[in-house]
Amino acid sequence: MNQNIADNQKVTKKLWGYRWTILLVIWLLYIINYFDRISVLIFLPYIQEDLNLSPVEVGWLGSIFFFGYAVAQLSSGFLADKIGPKKTMHIAIWFFTTVTFLTGFVRTFGQFIIIRIGLAVGEGHHYVPAVRTIANWFPKHEKGRANGYFTTAWAFGPAFIPIIVTWLSADVFGGAWRPIFFVLAVPGLLGVYILSKYMADSPYRMLQLRKMTQEEYDLITSSVGEDAEVHGKKHSTKIFYTDVQYYLFTLNFFILLMIYWGMTTWISTFLVKQHNMDIKTMGLYASMPYLVAGFAMWFGGFVADKLFHGRMKIVTIIGFLGCIPVLYYIGQVPKGQTGLLLLCLALGGFFVNFPWGVMQAFPSMRYPKEVVGRAMGLTNGIGQFGSFVSPLISGYLVVTLPDSSYDFSNVFIFWSVLAVFAVISTCFLKESQVDFSRYEINNYRERQE
Repeated sequence: MNQNIADNQKVTKKLWGYRWTILLVIWLLYIINYFDRISVLIFLPYIQEDLNLSPVEVGWLGSIFFFGYAVAQLSSGFLADKIGPKKTMHIAIWFFTTVTFLTGFVRTFGQFIIIRIGLAVGEGHHYVPAVRTIANWFPKHEKGRANGYFTTAWAFGPAFIPIIVTWLSADVFGGAWRPIFFVLAVPGLLGVYILSKYMADSPYRMLQLRKMTQEEYDLITSSVGEDAEVHGKKHSTKIFYTDVQYYLFTLNFFILLMIYWGMTTWISTFLVKQHNMDIKTMGLYASMPYLVAGFAMWFGGFVADKLFHGRMKIVTIIGFLGCIPVLYYIGQVPKGQTGLLLLCLALGGFFVNFPWGVMQAFPSMRYPKEVVGRAMGLTNGIGQFGSFVSPLISGYLVVTLPDSSYDFSNVFIFWSVLAVFAVISTCFLKESQVDFSRYEINNYRERQE
């Protein structure tokens, strides 16, 4: 077994094949997804003022998106496995691009709630097909890095989108937020074109079209149990929903999403209301955690593959341990200490995002490829309820001061305590591969596409 892994790694060094083009495509598509999602959060303090909303109502606007997003994960996993990732992503991009355009017409809190749910339904059918695509296209010994590279979209997008959209608002549209959402329809249309031209669900399909070599195809399909197209076997979904480790992983994912999306939802309001920043300064500071996060996500995947031999547990513990003191102190930084605030935001971005890639790789490392869509769909669906409750709870924890500014100290303490629970949960996690043979369904042969 070790010799086979070593041989695969030698072949990998010689290949820069079509699988990396596929990875670049899904990465770019997710950047487009994040343009729509992050822009709403960046302009929340100004939307709040325009629509005369309370902190609790802002919390509901941040949270309700993730309720719809969580529900959408159930059907997204089913669709990714049944009609394929490409068709599922086509539907998703058309839908969330249309809803983003309509966001510019919102006039009331009720209308905004409907728009947020609509955006959630569209974007909720994008993530799982992307993860399933990586499972389809990468051999086991590359999954940690491939997922690590892909998750840098979650850092690259939030790192640069605030700078871009606040610049457009301040210098092009005179500080208005509504025109931004009309402009964001353009990247969505570009994404549809990229998906149509370069994406394919199956390596076998690209082999037929002569866009990849037989050598690369053999490398991708070399991992035992990963490709039902090759091995002619089908595995029951019992392989993950009867596995205790699956639920421990899902709990960790739930907590990680609580921290990540709680912070991402409130960061712009925190900077404006607690530190009195103007729109352009806020855009720069709001980008800082995610400028660092891109490196953290890549580095987490690299360390897991190279130093810890694919073990996600160690990397995950390191990430959550770092979150405990850093998140606590961000909320304590005195007003005016901008250098210290910037450093704390950078450290927060590193530790929150360090485990992302390896955690996402867990289902594809532990279970056969053909059930990864459903496994990750259920995990992300449950996890997104964490994204739902975190901004909402945070809205109730925000303290409004007599001068109409806010105090977020309790909010960051809440996220720090969540990291403590995540460390404890991760200590019980096992990431070894399950015994596939116990769950095989006999007399099944998956048709190549």
